[in-house]
Amino acid sequence: MKVKKQYLLLIACLVWTIAGANIVRIGLEAYVKHVTVWNIVLSVVVFVLFQWFVFGKLVKKHTARIIGYEGKQWFIKFFDLKAFMIMAVMISGGIWLRVSGWAPDRFIAVFYSGLGVSLVLAGILFGVRFFQHLSVE
Repeated sequence: MKVKKQYLLLIACLVWTIAGANIVRIGLEAYVKHVTVWNIVLSVVVFVLFQWFVFGKLVKKHTARIIGYEGKQWFIKFFDLKAFMIMAVMISGGIWLRVSGWAPDRFIAVFYSGLGVSLVLAGILFGVRFFQHLSVE
């Protein structure tokens, strides 16, 4: 199914927001037994690092790529192949961490909460870009 290019930004918004909300949920469920000021500070550090070095740049890069398209595009082109591969590795790694028991609950709480909020913010930023480029043909 092909869509106007700016709707790729909306699709990215929905995908990142839903994925991020799920990661936050997992993190918060693990946080129940690990709420301390230190852990919250560490979650904020994880959030800032991912937002600054990964997802903030990702939003800019993919927005520029999407806006550069001509005409309608396949709905799946909200990402490029590299981004899909990175997402697959992250999802697989996250599942493995939880299922294997290798990562303690405290790590899951701190890391997933910070990462998840950063993913949600990336989704929100894609949504903002969608509304900014809504009139773009």
